[in-house]
Amino acid sequence: MVTINRQPAENPLTAGVTFVTIEALPAPAHVTVKLATFFPYRLAVLADTVSRSMAQVYAERFDLSRDEWRVLAGLAERGPMKTTELIRHTTLDKMQVSRAVARMEGNGLLARETDPDDKRGQRLRLLPAGRALHRKIVPMVQAREAYLLEGLGAEQRALLEQAIDRVMERANQLAQQG
Repeated sequence: MVTINRQPAENPLTAGVTFVTIEALPAPAHVTVKLATFFPYRLAVLADTVSRSMAQVYAERFDLSRDEWRVLAGLAERGPMKTTELIRHTTLDKMQVSRAVARMEGNGLLARETDPDDKRGQRLRLLPAGRALHRKIVPMVQAREAYLLEGLGAEQRALLEQAIDRVMERANQLAQQG
């Protein structure tokens, strides 16, 4: 809360002038955030719950981790790409991508090649086994996505999409501001 104190000037040069002082009240000794209603927390819980429900498909049936699924899906969607592009596209960090790629390479799902434009970099591409695995998983995760969204009417889905886009815009603005 903010209070405004109006005090007449005591200096003869400023006689008749009113000064405004704005003082913030001291914060309570113990400030808390109620996680159950804190938007970032609720969003994280939702994302984790949805992610875990999807992971049941690729983890239990195909022995893929969440990170490996993202690498697989990213490469299937965009084709061969640099590791740095894959990191940006999947929102995984460098170590997560590195571990996923190493395991997937060992399982014959993808191949690493030296980037012809940058000899220090690598390009990743799915092998036939990776593409086949992706084709098996996609209908299953799409069915789960459809189930989640069936609980919403068409108007609610459109509003959800708009809300996600707007919150993403604002979050990106905050991230850029620092």
